[in-house]
Amino acid sequence: MQRFYLLLILWICAAESLPCVPRDFGNGGTVCVCNATYCDSTPELEIPEIGSFVRYVSSRDGLRLDPTEGAFTNESATADVTLRLDLNTTFQTIHGFGGAFTDAAGINIKLLSNATADYILRSYFGEEGSRYNLGRVPIGGSDFSTRVYTYDDTQSADTQLHNFSLAEEDIKYKIPLMQEALRMNRDLRFFASAWTAPPWMKTNNDYTGFGFLLEEYYQVYAEYTVKFMDEYKSYGLKMWAMTTGNEPSLGIIPMSSINCMGWTPSGMGKWVAENLGPTMSKSEHKDTIILAFDDQKFGLPWYVSDMFSNKVAKNYTAGIAFHWYWDSIVPSWVIDRTHYHFPEKFLIMTEASVVETPSIRTGDKPWQFNKVPLGSWERGEMYITDIMDNLQHWVTGWVDWNLALNHHGGPNWRSNFVDSAIIVNAENDEFYKQPMFYGLAHFSKFIPRGSVRLKLSQEGSSTIAVAFKTPDNKIVIVLYNTLTENQHAVIRDQERGIIDLQLPPKSIHTIMYK
Repeated sequence: MQRFYLLLILWICAAESLPCVPRDFGNGGTVCVCNATYCDSTPELEIPEIGSFVRYVSSRDGLRLDPTEGAFTNESATADVTLRLDLNTTFQTIHGFGGAFTDAAGINIKLLSNATADYILRSYFGEEGSRYNLGRVPIGGSDFSTRVYTYDDTQSADTQLHNFSLAEEDIKYKIPLMQEALRMNRDLRFFASAWTAPPWMKTNNDYTGFGFLLEEYYQVYAEYTVKFMDEYKSYGLKMWAMTTGNEPSLGIIPMSSINCMGWTPSGMGKWVAENLGPTMSKSEHKDTIILAFDDQKFGLPWYVSDMFSNKVAKNYTAGIAFHWYWDSIVPSWVIDRTHYHFPEKFLIMTEASVVETPSIRTGDKPWQFNKVPLGSWERGEMYITDIMDNLQHWVTGWVDWNLALNHHGGPNWRSNFVDSAIIVNAENDEFYKQPMFYGLAHFSKFIPRGSVRLKLSQEGSSTIAVAFKTPDNKIVIVLYNTLTENQHAVIRDQERGIIDLQLPPKSIHTIMYK
């Protein structure tokens, strides 16, 4: 009997949320501290019967996915914001949310004890965590490695790829973490991006700088890409998608100092049409899809339009990937225009991070400098508003950059430091979940793959919001109070009634109901 009560207590504890242990570093917000023995978590509450809803709240003032229940009403006073849900008007279907298994992430996670490292993966991929269902992995090295490398670094051409082999970083960092994440979430899908081909395949014979793939090696590079998929599949890691390469615009910039390889639109189209597409379709990876572009939004839609002038390349391509950098400058209508030009190709945001440099300002542009400001709610808000904006413009997924970094924002072999949703303090065997982590979790945890965006009309400008219907027929509404004062919001569902909400300053809310 005593053992029964112990098990009952453990079951009750496991079913309840574990609160954040906050720490304030003086940067306009707080982090939640996790270590080998404790980490906050939020199991999803059972959705109540019709007539009720559940709400999760995070705020600048310290709430972190705090769950409450409420009931629909038939009346409401005049509100600051009124949202009207239209169940009959639908938009894009969601692929998911996630982050990247970079060398830097693996190095930082592996510096922790096994118990603490496990909490990071559970925080991202576990049922009680953010439930990430997308994972990006670099093919070879990226700038978030401690060295430059590819999988065939020979001095002379190796056209038969005899010297191809995975690197120590794959075996030690990427693969074990990806396998464990997949064990925690079987719905996890991986996609891969190469920063550069081996130097001997390129016009400049270098990892960085102004350089393109030599046309004589187009087919060899396609086989190189398939070999990568072969190797990862042997470890039980199948690739859902391959992008055409990370940020090809960098390889067109003469002074570019990070791993890169340039592609013109016509060159990329030719390679996909004549080499990558046919080689993948004839391999055991014929179900792996191709994502074009994987670069900044300023290249939309013209770059893809030029690439898709090659009809064969267009037919081999399933989606269009882009990055968030410059989002504050490039208007969102370029995403709409890309969708209207190519409605059969889904759009997905595949990299986001806030740049770290040594001054007091915050931002992700070269002139907006800062170190990693632990606990910055402002940076969490940057994630929240960008995800909202992307989802309101046909985007089907949003993937963060490094899963974890150190307090410098690295390691990075070019000192191209950035911020991260989780920061590791290996010396104390602990890590910090930043506001960016919770901002993204308000979407990733509650909007599963296959959810469809619904029309949500709005009166009042102090709040931004987006709504979805999930595959199991739940309604999910995410809204954010952008102001530094309380707001009264009303959600009107013609079938269910009215949800009356008080929104604390700078707070994000996820509402769910049947």
